Amino acid sequence: MKDLLIMKFGGTSVGSAERMRVAAQLAADEARKRPVAIVASAMSKITDLLLDTMRHAEAGDRAGMDANLATLRSRHEAACRELLPEARHTEVLAKLGEIIGEFQRIVNGMAMLQERPPRSVDEAVAVGERLSVLLVSEYLNATGTRSAAVNASSVVVTDAVFGNASPLMEPTRAKAAQQLCPLLEQGILPVITGFNGATADGRPTTLGRGGSDFSASILAAALDAAELWIWTDVDGIMSADPRLVPDAEVLEEVTYAEAAELAYNGAKVLHPRTLAPLVEKKIPVWSKNSFAPEKPGTKIVPQIAVATGTRAVTSMSNVALVSLEPASPEMNGVQLMARALDAVSRVDVEVLVLTSSSYRQNFCFLVRGDELPRTLRALESALALELAHGYVRAIEVDSNVGLLAAVGEGMQGRPGLAGRIFTAISRVHVNIIAIAQGSSELTIAVVVRREGLEKAVRAVHAECGLGNRPPVPVFQKGAVPKGRREIL
Repeated sequence: MKDLLIMKFGGTSVGSAERMRVAAQLAADEARKRPVAIVASAMSKITDLLLDTMRHAEAGDRAGMDANLATLRSRHEAACRELLPEARHTEVLAKLGEIIGEFQRIVNGMAMLQERPPRSVDEAVAVGERLSVLLVSEYLNATGTRSAAVNASSVVVTDAVFGNASPLMEPTRAKAAQQLCPLLEQGILPVITGFNGATADGRPTTLGRGGSDFSASILAAALDAAELWIWTDVDGIMSADPRLVPDAEVLEEVTYAEAAELAYNGAKVLHPRTLAPLVEKKIPVWSKNSFAPEKPGTKIVPQIAVATGTRAVTSMSNVALVSLEPASPEMNGVQLMARALDAVSRVDVEVLVLTSSSYRQNFCFLVRGDELPRTLRALESALALELAHGYVRAIEVDSNVGLLAAVGEGMQGRPGLAGRIFTAISRVHVNIIAIAQGSSELTIAVVVRREGLEKAVRAVHAECGLGNRPPVPVFQKGAVPKGRREIL
């Protein structure tokens, strides 16, 4: 499909009738110029509500289930009445009721079983997207843009890893050609659920963290789209979190690799998996603000013409540092590391930072705070014998830490860069606990005490000359011409 534009709208961008109206108008305006398909998230907070309802069901809490179901119903019915002409209310309310009825049937089953089977969770949690897609599509039709609501389970083919499925691109490409291309060729705008898919034999799946954005990139690649626009509630990708750094600025352009590193290290941008389907076809992505659509946003591209150094500083406060150390010669440190990493990978935990000691053969790694309990369970299970017999020292956990990461294509091969970053952190009296830098030199990651994280972020941001303030001068004789300042 020539010049196809995929537009993805996040939860806040479809979080109310008014936001759905804006999203639909943005898509309709573009659809007058070229083919457009929408991928939509659930309304803001709805996915959390669905998950909470399932927790109540597992616990046998019927009152909690019923209260959440009433909230789910009332919020979408209110949006329907506000969004659509009265003549459409009866039919669309009935369609909403059917979808909510499916969800109610699933959670009633969970309440009877007093458990949440992963397959059932995936089917149930996609209800939020199905409801929002129905409303956006109906509004487009009501305002003169022909549209069709599409459940991505009929298009996106995945493996059977429930809760964190991966796409199978060739069958997805075939289904997209079968299901979506005919609509686009007829001038019909598909509105597709984000976050979900199905196995080849039709079992519902979800795509895990960042799943709605991932859905959009999968479909962009499958349909050979010209562009992907990701609509959120921020102006684009920024040089730092503006809540921590008041002078942070929007970056005009970043590379796929930079965006992935920023996301991996805590920035509220696209999840790293989102970009993977786009790389081969070099499909550009725009991160835009649906609350201020006149702003240009940030363009994500395969590469930039000139790599200028550190591009952004990001951070995470909800993390924990896990340390392991052999307690006897019988336990080889490399073997311990291999078994530990294998154990955490099996429970789908991402290791953010990994450092080790060559002499004592101890090592530590950083994980997200919400992944710590299953990390510890996995380690204790995999190393139960060694821990019981004292071959491995007791696992140590430090939750009073934060992660800072400086990211930029242009950092590679710049002498003194790491030293300046460490000096900037020490200048504000923050102690560095651990350091990691990949072989690509795209990211320098630093673990510090949590109470010093914000100071460290501001210090590194200023040292690197980012944001709206002038860069810090470098006082190295002969390093910088008079009257100029180096930017890391």
